[in-house]
Amino acid sequence: MSDATELRPVIVEREIAYPADKIWRALTQPHLIKEWLMNSDFKLELNHSFKFSEAWGEIECTVKTVEPNKVLAYSWSAFGLDSLVTFTLTPNGNGTTLRVEQVGFRPDQEQAYQGARQAWPAYLAQLEELLGRAG
Repeated sequence: MSDATELRPVIVEREIAYPADKIWRALTQPHLIKEWLMNSDFKLELNHSFKFSEAWGEIECTVKTVEPNKVLAYSWSAFGLDSLVTFTLTPNGNGTTLRVEQVGFRPDQEQAYQGARQAWPAYLAQLEELLGRAG
């Protein structure tokens, strides 16, 4: 087991011109999650185990934190990576600051770390596009 101080986070923050409750719906409703992230059997229930699935495989997850319109966290385990993804929504003058933090990358998981660093900004761009379409 590696020392926790060796674990690296991926953190992405984005200012989104929509209220937190609208972003929350996109983070927590499976038909919307599919539009910007992946297929899933997500349920907004503490300790609910679910999977994200794509052609390349599955990610095993469990809901860890639910604070409606504020914080959503779930474990994210795939291909030897055991991490925690936390979404934090903070209202600001122009809408909401959405912070995504994925914690748990070991030094020997450079490929997964770099993949997440590239993937989360792309996912958030898709999320913002979805919010624009959803009006």
